[in-house]
Amino acid sequence: MNKIIEKYNLSENVAKFIIEAPMIAKSRKPGNFVILRVGEKGERMPLTIVDSDIEKGTITLIVQNVGVSSGKLCKLEAGDFITDLVGPLGKATHIHKAGTILALGGGVGIAPLYPIVKAFKQAGNRVFTVLAARSKDLIILENEMREWSDEVVVMTDDGSSGRKGLVTEGAEEFIKREKIDECVAIGPAIMMKFCALTTKKYDIPTQVSLNTIMVDGTGMCGACRVTVNGETKFTCIDGPEFNAHQIDFDELLQRLRAYKTEEDQAKSKK
Repeated sequence: MNKIIEKYNLSENVAKFIIEAPMIAKSRKPGNFVILRVGEKGERMPLTIVDSDIEKGTITLIVQNVGVSSGKLCKLEAGDFITDLVGPLGKATHIHKAGTILALGGGVGIAPLYPIVKAFKQAGNRVFTVLAARSKDLIILENEMREWSDEVVVMTDDGSSGRKGLVTEGAEEFIKREKIDECVAIGPAIMMKFCALTTKKYDIPTQVSLNTIMVDGTGMCGACRVTVNGETKFTCIDGPEFNAHQIDFDELLQRLRAYKTEEDQAKSKK
């Protein structure tokens, strides 16, 4: 069992946990994730590792309360224990000196984007970041992103923070102003689809993370199948990051809706 050292509520439905996990803290890299369970009968839940502190032996996770399992986790407080925590899993982000990076984050997808932005900046790249959400209270880690970005633009659907508009609008502003060498986008699947369509117009290599489709994290359940460049891949073992221009996003969106009825039924029984 792993002890929760600190907990912070970033918004009404998003919580940040600092958890004791010294072995994971030592070996994790940007893009890696963990699988955890809350309770002996809890379901497996994949979460990207946002940060770590090797000296303190802790990792940072950010979770959005969207269902039964995430709701159970969000009810825990500092001093409570995570029943099971396994990781680091998945292939790490390929961090290298590329030149200029465009980082696009949507909603809680800003959390897994943060360690990637930090690592690219530490590798000597220029990093321009666009953070987007429906409203101001859903923008997370803005100060942290500003620390590791050359410039940050905030876009909200209602204009309550930054500028009113979509993430793709902020992206195109940077693309037209700067020579972008690579792009990484993480957020809701529909957001990543349109980010991919945008960068494809300008022939900018783009990576996206499909962590939201994962279930068991080992490739055994098959729920995270995705078609990439015409081939079937498993997000948890082949990814979670893939070439955005090769993903069949329409199939992905359909798969994400596959268990909506069961999810709604489970939530109604809470």
